[in-house]
Amino acid sequence: VQLQAFGGGLVEPGGSLRLSCAASGFTLGDYAIGWFRQAPGKEREGVSCISSSNGYTYYTDSVKGRFTIARDDTKTTVYPQMNSLKPEDTAIYYCAAAGSYRDFSDYHNIKYWGQGTLVTVSS
Repeated sequence: VQLQAFGGGLVEPGGSLRLSCAASGFTLGDYAIGWFRQAPGKEREGVSCISSSNGYTYYTDSVKGRFTIARDDTKTTVYPQMNSLKPEDTAIYYCAAAGSYRDFSDYHNIKYWGQGTLVTVSS
């Protein structure tokens, strides 16, 4: 069972990045998939998630209108598109899988974690 995150890097303020999260060893479509991030010295926070069934999506207030999340279960991949990036978006981003989108309210409820990918927003 494995989740792999891709797509981090350095981007200037106002720029865009598209992360991706690929699953192996389990059926991605059976789980809600989402992303947490952790900046230096800060708690890990839930950023966005998408449900397994009806396409319900959640975004934390600080990224609403800038980030979108979609899933392609045929390719076992979830894509968060991050636009209008700000320096405060700088963090390590972790993809995660849980039984329900409600589980993303607390990272202790996450069933599977991917390795982090670093996103740095700086000029």
